[in-house]
Amino acid sequence: MSKLKSKILVVDDNAGIRSALKLLLPMRFEEVELIASPKELMSTMQRFKPDVVLLDMNFETDINTGNEGLFWLSELKKHYPDVEVVLFTAYADISLAVEGMKRGAFDFVVKPWDNAKLLATLEDACQKHRQTAPHEAATTSPAMHWGDSEAMTKLRCEVEKVAPTDATVLITGENGTGKDVLANEIHRLSLRASRPMVSVDTGAITDTLFESEMFGHVKGAFTDAHADHVGKFEQANGTTLFLDEIGNLPLNQQAKLLRVLQNRCITKVGDTKSVPIDIRLICATNRDLRAMVKEGSFREDLFYRINMMPLHLPPLRERPDEIISLAELFVKEFATAYPRKAKGISDEAKQVLLRCRWSGNIRELRGCIEKAVIYSETELIRVEDLKIDGAELMDENTATMADYEEKMIRDAMKRYNGNLTLVAKALEISRPTLYNRLKKYGI
Repeated sequence: MSKLKSKILVVDDNAGIRSALKLLLPMRFEEVELIASPKELMSTMQRFKPDVVLLDMNFETDINTGNEGLFWLSELKKHYPDVEVVLFTAYADISLAVEGMKRGAFDFVVKPWDNAKLLATLEDACQKHRQTAPHEAATTSPAMHWGDSEAMTKLRCEVEKVAPTDATVLITGENGTGKDVLANEIHRLSLRASRPMVSVDTGAITDTLFESEMFGHVKGAFTDAHADHVGKFEQANGTTLFLDEIGNLPLNQQAKLLRVLQNRCITKVGDTKSVPIDIRLICATNRDLRAMVKEGSFREDLFYRINMMPLHLPPLRERPDEIISLAELFVKEFATAYPRKAKGISDEAKQVLLRCRWSGNIRELRGCIEKAVIYSETELIRVEDLKIDGAELMDENTATMADYEEKMIRDAMKRYNGNLTLVAKALEISRPTLYNRLKKYGI
């Protein structure tokens, strides 16, 4: 069998393993290099330029981030996004492997390994590298799934009107409804789509680093400022800036953000020169900003500036007809990404999916299907592959989410004597949505 014209880099601190792989891998791959420490990883990447890295998950010395293998995986995907990474672990820990795949790993191999399985996995990784490397790195954001529900059809019409403009958008919705996916869709349909959108998790930025991360700093501005730093606003100049979790911003950071939005220019930390910026702003939150304004935890002037075009993503419980179609999309996605045999979902598993509460919305459903694809050994996802806790399931007599929704509405109408305001509040839905449901179920 001829060798593949591919380069494999092995990172493992076990001398015995390196010796074994030094004999095995050159039989199939044209160039193989082996290093003992991840401290050599980045310099070796620059010099050797491998197609695939076989990365051990555990080394003799640990670092503060927890698992050292996951740390180096993140570093690799950050600096070399086109290089495929296969994780090498001595422990058959599915949760760790899933986390690694979420961070961009191609697949994982468990020690002690099967030679044929290891070679096949590395070959598949090389094949994927050849397919993707010559092109621009594809976006990792999943595509927007609109579905056929009344709420999503209305939202799609709104998005198609808003997206081509430069109007500021505020996306609201529960955790896991896909606010970041909707933001990407708006950017994709905008006139700024030729450049990638810049995303920021505003709630994750510490107070001391807020101005530096958002607006940038100049060399010498503070102790660790060894070089000029371009902030997120400047990175997004000419494209879209997405500020996620904006409801988590402290008041003092809100004031700084408002000033930049009003003036449309930034001043880097340690500098006196103003830099004009041209951005399209999209914000998202799972919090009730109007209520926060009333209680004084969110600035009213900032709220009105970002709430120019409000868009609301309904929770999955308000669009139960989309559960199976979404699940089938996720099966295709993860069966291709990992890869696995799964091609569909059994009827029994579909019924379980319809009975699940999905309090985490689409994110929870996506994670469930991801694990199921990894666990599955057949072409159809089975009930046992889903690994759903029985406590998360609704009563067996409730055949579908629609039946469950109707029962909830009828119970609430009875409890609150038909007071629609109280019913909508109890169900955490808007009055227009409640009117639509009442009409749908003939209540």
